[in-house]
Amino acid sequence: MDHQREPTDDVREGRDTPPPLPPQPFFNLPGALTVTIALLAGIYFIDALLLDREARSMLLFYFAFTPLRYVYSLADQGLEWIWTPVTYSLLHGGIEHLLFNCLWLLAFGAPVVRRIGTFRYILFWILSAAAAAFFHAFLNWGDQTILIGASGVVSALMGAACRFAFPSRGGFNRIDGHLQPRQTILRSFRNRTVAVFTALWFFGNLMIAVGLPLIGAGAGEIAWDAHIGGFLFGFLLFGFFDPLPRYDEDAARAH
Repeated sequence: MDHQREPTDDVREGRDTPPPLPPQPFFNLPGALTVTIALLAGIYFIDALLLDREARSMLLFYFAFTPLRYVYSLADQGLEWIWTPVTYSLLHGGIEHLLFNCLWLLAFGAPVVRRIGTFRYILFWILSAAAAAFFHAFLNWGDQTILIGASGVVSALMGAACRFAFPSRGGFNRIDGHLQPRQTILRSFRNRTVAVFTALWFFGNLMIAVGLPLIGAGAGEIAWDAHIGGFLFGFLLFGFFDPLPRYDEDAARAH
């Protein structure tokens, strides 16, 4: 994908004038992200418009995540315990829940997908969904709570983006942030934008934990612990998915 750049001195002086580049569209999404949003929306509308109450109950039983499932012997139950730590992330409890997750997915999923590619993105989704689910289960062991929604994965994408998409000068680079070198964990916190964003993000989830109603609460209780589990997965483990090198501080000093 071509990007608009500042003109060089040669261009300013008229010695070499290339044709103007077309403006970048605001929504220039990777194909994998477009398919993801279409899949989430399709599953939601099938659930909301076509399924009766009994069918919805079966959908939740076979594809939603619950910590209660892991209290009992796995050998004495079906195989749902294998896939539900991932498939719950494809279900949503209401249109507000779906739209809220899709908006954040647009913002933070795009730079991550552009950077790591489709295969790594799918693997990242699977593992971050499981990490968020089991972090929730760890704090709610044996509970009958039912966990659905892509919020844990979205939180993991936020954590991953904090490692590369926030320039040191501040802001969030939507266009070519995926080309920037990966920051180390410690160096990320030296970036004021990352530090402030992370602090506000954790503060917001702490408010949810103590019962402050926020956007999306109408669809049910918000699983703040799954958010935290996902964010920690994305932030701490992004280097295992990243095909680009990390920031080399010694080399930067040498230059």
